[in-house]
Amino acid sequence: MRSSSEHQPPNHSTVKYSVFRDSDTEDVVRVLGRTFSRYDPPAVAAGLTSGDFEFFVRLFCPQAAADALSVVARTEATGEVLGALITEDSRASVQPEGMNRLSPNFAPIFDLLSGMDEEYRRGQAPAPGQSLHLFLLGVADFASGRGIGQRLVATCLDLAARKGYRMAVTEATSKASQQVFRKQGFSERVRRSYEDYRHQGRAVFASIAAEGGPILMDRWLDL
Repeated sequence: MRSSSEHQPPNHSTVKYSVFRDSDTEDVVRVLGRTFSRYDPPAVAAGLTSGDFEFFVRLFCPQAAADALSVVARTEATGEVLGALITEDSRASVQPEGMNRLSPNFAPIFDLLSGMDEEYRRGQAPAPGQSLHLFLLGVADFASGRGIGQRLVATCLDLAARKGYRMAVTEATSKASQQVFRKQGFSERVRRSYEDYRHQGRAVFASIAAEGGPILMDRWLDL
């Protein structure tokens, strides 16, 4: 990710990590919408706009606030959001209202990732409160390269373990995010190829073949 000349890159002493709350929604939606539409390989290949992704993120914010397992990074001095990690219980069986109004450009991404999840689960659904799904991790471009993503994941895993979760699962869609999760102890379980994947007969992700492909990863949480 590139840095913006309009901001001073934060150091760790100026960043505060806190549990996501309803009042964080608009700031987090804006940062994640911009970050994913610019830098997430499948989102870029699918042509998703910042507005498309903001709509998607907003759908999950009410439950994320209720679960109190998602994390936000802000500057201590100004309160500006630098990044966020939105999570959900892996057992979540009801999609948030509004999913039917998403851009159709999400379809190949959902199809690719859901196929990975099906292979991973092998028909076995986790019990509620046992497995946490980490699925929206993003850091503002001007704050990248400072370890904020690592801290967001570590803080989230600590929260989950203290609430009794025993497993964390994620689909890392870029080489950068895969590196973040590997450093946090995640192991590869299922992999797909952007080059080989076809959606309705089309190689929709051929333009991002150099990224390799998404990897479903997991790790046990410390007691």
